[in-house]
Amino acid sequence: MLNKISKELKEKIQQFPSSDKILFNNKLIEINKNNFEQIPLSSSLKSIAFIDGGQAEIISAGNFCLSFIRVGALVYQNNKIIKNQKHEFYLLTTAKYEHYEVVYESKIFSEGMPLVDEQDLLISSTDNTIKKGVERASITVIPALARRFAELALSATISADIIVLDGILDPSFRNEEKYLSKLPAQVCAIAKSSSLFTASGNSPVVLLNRLSPSWCWSYVVENDSYFVKLHEKARHVFRFTGNRNFLPFLVENSKDAIFLGYPYGLIAVDRFARVSNEEKTSLKMNILLKAENKEIAEYLSTTNAHDILDNLG
Repeated sequence: MLNKISKELKEKIQQFPSSDKILFNNKLIEINKNNFEQIPLSSSLKSIAFIDGGQAEIISAGNFCLSFIRVGALVYQNNKIIKNQKHEFYLLTTAKYEHYEVVYESKIFSEGMPLVDEQDLLISSTDNTIKKGVERASITVIPALARRFAELALSATISADIIVLDGILDPSFRNEEKYLSKLPAQVCAIAKSSSLFTASGNSPVVLLNRLSPSWCWSYVVENDSYFVKLHEKARHVFRFTGNRNFLPFLVENSKDAIFLGYPYGLIAVDRFARVSNEEKTSLKMNILLKAENKEIAEYLSTTNAHDILDNLG
C-alpha cells in the first residue's frame, strides 16, 4: 500500500513544470531564474534583536481558559548577546453570551504594564479570523492572538539596528493591524515555512531551490517580500519580509551547524521564550492542588476526554 502511495506521489511531483508562476496576493508572478540577487557580505557591525514568544495552556474548559504567555528578545552584536528582555503574563479568557452570540473576553494579569490591550482580545467566537470551518473557534485560540500581539508590541519597544521576528508581517487576526502599524522601519521577519503555491500547485520554495545559484541569494516576490537562502550550503529556503539591506547581517548570523542557513538568534530566542512542559505542569499543579480551587477542577472534566483516551496508549 505504501509503495503505491509513494509511486503516486512521485508521479505527481514529476509532472510539475520547470517554469511556473508564484500565486501571491491573488496574482500570478512569473518565476525567472535571472531574478536571483546575490546577498553581499556585510562591511559594518549592526545590533540585531530577535523576538519570539511561548505559551502554555494551564487549565481550560469549554467556557474558560487560563494560559501563561512569555515573549522575549535577545539583542546580538557581532554574534554575541549584549542584552535580553523578557515579559510574562497570565491570560484568563472567559465566554459570555452577548447580543445573540458567544463572545470571548480576556483579562491580563501582569506584574508590569501589559503589552496588550485587553479590548483588542474581545472577539466573537464566530469571527472569520479565528473560527475553523463552520464551527465557532475554540476559546483556546485566544492565547495565540495575545502572544502574537505581545510579540509585535515588544518589537516596537526594542532598541536595535535590526529587529527580527519569527513569522510574517501580514495581519491574520482582527486588531492585529493596530500592532503592525506601530512597528519601526527596522523590523523584518523570517518564516520557516510558506503556504504559497505556484500556478501548477508546486511549492515555490522547492522550485526556487532547484533553479537557484550556489551562493547566498534573495529572490523578490513583490515589494518587500522575498525568498532567501542565507548560507550557500543550506538546504532550506525561507520567506523574508522587510528591508533587503538587512540580509547581509542575517547571513552572518546563519552559520551555526545546528540549523545551517537559519539565524541562530531565532533559535536562541525560541529557547529563551519557550514555556517548557515542566513549567506548564508546575503552574497547573499550583492551581489545582489548592483546596479553595476545588470547583475549578470540576470544569476540567468537560474537556479532558481526549486526554483519557490518549493515556490509554
